[in-house]
Amino acid sequence: MNRRRFLTLTAAALAPLPGHAATLTSWEGTGLGTSLTLHLVGADAHRARKCFTRVEAEIARIETLASLYRDSALTRLNRDGHLAWPSPDLLDLLTLAGQVHQATGGAFDPTVQPLWLALSQGTDTEAARDLIGWDRVRLSPEDIRLAPGQALTLNGIAQGWAADRIAALLRAQGFTEALVDMGEIAALGQPQGGWSAMIAGPDGAPLAETRLANRALATSSPRGTLVNGQPHILGPQGQPPVWQTASVSAPSAALADALSTAFCLMDREAIDKALAQFADARIEALA
Repeated sequence: MNRRRFLTLTAAALAPLPGHAATLTSWEGTGLGTSLTLHLVGADAHRARKCFTRVEAEIARIETLASLYRDSALTRLNRDGHLAWPSPDLLDLLTLAGQVHQATGGAFDPTVQPLWLALSQGTDTEAARDLIGWDRVRLSPEDIRLAPGQALTLNGIAQGWAADRIAALLRAQGFTEALVDMGEIAALGQPQGGWSAMIAGPDGAPLAETRLANRALATSSPRGTLVNGQPHILGPQGQPPVWQTASVSAPSAALADALSTAFCLMDREAIDKALAQFADARIEALA
């Protein structure tokens, strides 16, 4: 099952609180390898149509930067080992990835892509593991450079980043109450006190309920997708998942996404230590 679809089903059954459902204007589309949704509160039809056109253009732009499944800045970086004059947006995203890598003791590491490919293709995983190491990635405004043989995946952060970008677009257009689902969730405003989220585990059993107001939510479940029978969240140092589900909320969906990915591989003491470096992030469910 597609990981993003799994998260849509299990991480968030989101809706405005009672009394506001009739005010929603909704958009559904595809991109980033999954189904996408957007709900605006109190928008007239004309404003909503203009907004949705801009949202679709922004999703297309995001894919030209971070997609692994089409020609993009990321696929060119992986192919060539370097990328000259990268987009400031992509550079900011990779800078955040490095910060989360450091805070999680290396549990979050986008350089696991060769290992993912080796598992999916049944090739040498030990050789692939030798290529892992975020410390060998070089970032600058002039150039992003990988060590020989390295490749990046942004699947543990890009969905959240996309939600952040769409949320920023909505704010710039004057929308103050909206729900963005790009595979991870960003909730703007607080209709009747916030947006209600029910978080469930891989088996569908409810784990927790939370309310979001100007806050993002991301949930990761290692067995939501299997790669040749193995959990799709790969330990950079070979560590197996510790948790079946980790759900994190934060002001940034990209941060919540990256932390939830890493936390699946970390014990509670290490998680608490990482959270201390991001004061506004918190665990919503861990099971």
